[in-house]
Amino acid sequence: MDVTTWYLEQTSRSDLLPAGRPAIEAGIVRAEVVSPEFSRFLYTAVGGDWQWTDRLRWTWREWEDLLGGGVETWVAYHRGTPAGYVELTPGRDASVEITCFGLMSWATGRGLGGRLLEVGTARAWDLADRHEDREPTRRVWLHTCSLDGRHALANYRARGFRVYDVIHGAPGDEDEGVTPGPWPGAGPRSPTTEGPRDGDRRECRPR
Repeated sequence: MDVTTWYLEQTSRSDLLPAGRPAIEAGIVRAEVVSPEFSRFLYTAVGGDWQWTDRLRWTWREWEDLLGGGVETWVAYHRGTPAGYVELTPGRDASVEITCFGLMSWATGRGLGGRLLEVGTARAWDLADRHEDREPTRRVWLHTCSLDGRHALANYRARGFRVYDVIHGAPGDEDEGVTPGPWPGAGPRSPTTEGPRDGDRRECRPR
């Protein structure tokens, strides 16, 4: 399946626009301990419905190398339960990429996606405050595609991200294996029966 991929960016901290208050209370905190087990759980739990497959073959050591390389994981919790997460990957050019972003299926449709993206983007902008070897962030960027949740692109734009490039006809990744989530059939809803949900993100790898 051919897909369209949009690349979006912010080039100033002032580009970030606030989100409305979500319908459920959520605390968003950084997972400061390097934990491949926890990160893989988040990856499968959020990405299971959206064909996130790239990292399923990774070894424990590969997960540890990723997390120990300056990547930050910010997790949203509702009443002590993980609701979604944002993964921030610093680049060599004072940029930060939002490499993973999404919600658990039970947390979607409640306005939490906008709030999580707002906080995650703010933490990308002040990432150097927590890492002495980093220069101040000059750019925050991400990409999304036409296989993503139907509100994803609008959510990014509503937070102040601007499209700077579009690739049409990039190959999709829908044939790369089964993504069971935490276990096969997990989640009260499925995009195969109800369509994409607000706040979800999948990996869309361009050419």
